[in-house]
Amino acid sequence: MSDQTGLRSLARSRGAVFGLVVVLGLLAMAILAPVISPYDPVRQELVNQNLPPGAEHLLGTDRLGRDNLSRIIWGARLSFFTGVGSVLVGAVQGSVLGLVGGYYRGWADSIIIRVVDLLLVFPLYLSAIFVVAVLGPSQINTILAVGIATTPAFARLTRGEVLGEREKEYVLAAQALGMNTGRVIVRHILPNILAPLLVLASLNVGNAVLVEASLSFLGLGPPPPTPSWGLMVNDGMVVLRRAPWVSLLPGAAVALLVLGSNLLGDGLRDAFDPRLRGSV
Repeated sequence: MSDQTGLRSLARSRGAVFGLVVVLGLLAMAILAPVISPYDPVRQELVNQNLPPGAEHLLGTDRLGRDNLSRIIWGARLSFFTGVGSVLVGAVQGSVLGLVGGYYRGWADSIIIRVVDLLLVFPLYLSAIFVVAVLGPSQINTILAVGIATTPAFARLTRGEVLGEREKEYVLAAQALGMNTGRVIVRHILPNILAPLLVLASLNVGNAVLVEASLSFLGLGPPPPTPSWGLMVNDGMVVLRRAPWVSLLPGAAVALLVLGSNLLGDGLRDAFDPRLRGSV
């Protein structure tokens, strides 16, 4: 019943609906990239350098004559893969740490919370840059870097939720029946804390996309000629005055995806936890 109420609340939120439409639209564009892309995103035509938006190239071309629309479409695939992949890495790592620390407490909890606090000392961007600098620039390393940087948030949230759930009657009853620890955690506690984890994951997808674009802009993401939105913004900086569309359009795509995921995450938060409704 509460789930149905949450879904109705989500459907009534204009911001959440708009965010859902944006995210699903960009996701569909990413999935259908091979079908809807009008040109090869890495094909260079130097005779068509910095063409303005027009009938042949709807969003113009860059300084190497590559079609901007095609590169933005394929860049959506990379951004979604990186954003979702890094959030999965962070969610799995953080959830495991939080479950272990919150359920067992004692020395295990003390060690885990100290490690998490240590990771939280470093800002998200600094942590991601450090990991990529050590492992080298690539899409997989970017996913690992952003995933490691988002792990502390999931660990702290999971630990807090587990500390609240472990003393409830259904957990105590399962323990009294002799159910082993693994089954208690996986079958009873984890399903009851999934909602806040899903909300945090939806909010972190936008952050992960923004971090990936920032790393690509700095040259620490996938190498050229990969159609990455951050790399496209960087490429367009050279011709920003006479061809502003080269940088502004992929930048707008990043902003739209981040906005959509944040609005969707806010709507999910309000729907599944009315106590947080209206909070920042």
